[in-house]
Amino acid sequence: MSFNIPKTTPNFSAKARKLEDQLWQASGLEKPKESALPLYKDKPYGEGFVPRTSSGRRRRNIIYGVVVGLVFWIIYTFSRSLDGNVSLKDGIKDYEFKGWKGRGKVKTNWVAEQQAVKQAFVDSWNGYHKYAWGKDIYKPQSKTGKNMGPKPLGWFIVDSLDTLMLMGLDKELADARYWVDKELDYDMDYEVNTFETTIRMLGGLLSAHYLSKEDMYLDKAVNLGNRLLGAFDTESGTPYASVNLKTRKGSKSHADGGASSTAEAATVQLELKYLAKLTGEGLYWDTAEKVMKVMEANKAEEGLVPIFINPDTGKFQGNQIRLGSRGDSYYEYLIKQYLQTEKREEIYRDMYEEAVDGIKHHLVKQSVPGDLAFIGELDRGIGGPFSTKMDHLVCFAGGMFALGATEGYTQKEVERSESWTQTRQVNLRLGVELTRTCYEMYHQTATGLSPEIVFFNDHNTLRKDFTVKPQDAHNLQRPETVESLFYLWRITRNPIYREWGWEIFQAFEKYTKVPGDAGYDSINNVESTEPSWRNNMESFWLSETLKYLYLLFDDSKEEVLPLTDIVFNTEAHPFPKFDMDPLFTTGWTRSPVQPVKKAEPVVDKVEKIPDPEKKVEKIPDPVDEGFMPAQVPADPIRG
Repeated sequence: MSFNIPKTTPNFSAKARKLEDQLWQASGLEKPKESALPLYKDKPYGEGFVPRTSSGRRRRNIIYGVVVGLVFWIIYTFSRSLDGNVSLKDGIKDYEFKGWKGRGKVKTNWVAEQQAVKQAFVDSWNGYHKYAWGKDIYKPQSKTGKNMGPKPLGWFIVDSLDTLMLMGLDKELADARYWVDKELDYDMDYEVNTFETTIRMLGGLLSAHYLSKEDMYLDKAVNLGNRLLGAFDTESGTPYASVNLKTRKGSKSHADGGASSTAEAATVQLELKYLAKLTGEGLYWDTAEKVMKVMEANKAEEGLVPIFINPDTGKFQGNQIRLGSRGDSYYEYLIKQYLQTEKREEIYRDMYEEAVDGIKHHLVKQSVPGDLAFIGELDRGIGGPFSTKMDHLVCFAGGMFALGATEGYTQKEVERSESWTQTRQVNLRLGVELTRTCYEMYHQTATGLSPEIVFFNDHNTLRKDFTVKPQDAHNLQRPETVESLFYLWRITRNPIYREWGWEIFQAFEKYTKVPGDAGYDSINNVESTEPSWRNNMESFWLSETLKYLYLLFDDSKEEVLPLTDIVFNTEAHPFPKFDMDPLFTTGWTRSPVQPVKKAEPVVDKVEKIPDPEKKVEKIPDPVDEGFMPAQVPADPIRG
């Protein structure tokens, strides 16, 4: 059985492709015709395929190779000298893929790998259960836990409910369910972060209700949702950063000049809309929609929003743009809002596509020497200096671009659709490229684990594609890369994403598992093979990272949580798609947007995309210009 690698997959010969080279040589593929050797390599698949030639013929081949190489060198050098931006066209060659065999043969059974992930979850859960049950913070080194407020919020237990259900851990789920039913009480005089509490706690309760159909979880969700609504009681309808769960009064951020995070304000919509659907209560729906209307009224240039917004005026504050913390999930929830309501709200698709064009135009570049696509940031807005800093949080974007391009269907399905366009092909390609980059952020470190932040090299002055500063070398067991691996596997069915996921999981297993029975821990330095523990296990290790890995290796006959039927919130809690009732409408329309001149026009339609199993005459040219990274706050809270 052979697998078709996406036609959009790049073919660079840089050092970053070393792993692929080894896999190809071990593939055991059939001998290709001499005229059909892969164009992305300057050598055949393996030495066994090299035919004997006469000295004259060999000489002609050498001369021919030198000439071709010189031509490509000239083109390559010229293309890089245009304006400092590197196009994804560089290094791309068309080829016919006849089968990828990662370990000498195609692996079709991933049950053992899935069970290994499940065991890691059980070990993590057991450590938490033994030493910090019910607490919101767990310290596996000191084997202690504590709450964030006067009473527990359920930070670990609620966040893990749906993972317990998906993994079939009935005993552990029974303990968690009992605790939620009998112990969880949100009536406390305590300020919580509006965004984090919504995506983790409200999202966790809603997904638990969806998977179990138990009203107890919905009752808890309604109680919490009503308390969170106080955060939206502002002049503009944009939520305050925090809200008191007892008084239901919102509070401005104690930092950032009182501004709210743009991503945080625009990443509560899936949860509130699903709660509205379940209860029939329009207030939740209207609250979510008003935030989006206010943000859109700012008319952000090319869809790229600053990372702060004033909750009183509803106006963006500052001009810093990035897809890392405080910016990331704004873009993620645009496409997911469109998908959540069965593609009835075109307004969010329009906003998403505008933003993606802006990202490609201003934030995407490639590294030197390995041509790794990355997303940077603009500290002073469009037209300002470009930073090559990219944090691990940005690695969600590979999956987002793939989801946005295919809307959850497989690549093979969408490429046969009349609605498939060159723009979507380019966006899928961008998702593939970014996911490879994020894999390399793991693969190129001493531990095989990604640092929190990297700085990419975009000049010919360094040998490595990225550097890591000592203060950024920690790993918090974040989920964003394995999230994108999950999406890319589901959409392309290319098994390399499972191979990469397994490699990453093994690194987690080797370097973050705590000796004894305490579970897993974050580490301080991914470049040291002697772990320096941070004494903190995040709830997203259980709710996201291990969940996405478990689903990545799932081989059930009936696909678990198909992307055509559900959307994951930004904390990996699955919600079902639903039709909008007559009670619910978008409730607002976009005012006309002035056209923005682009460096290159975006092609909207491809006449015909051939069957992915047939040779493609030409791969559509990707991305307008370059890429760039994002920034992370001092504390590890995602947002």
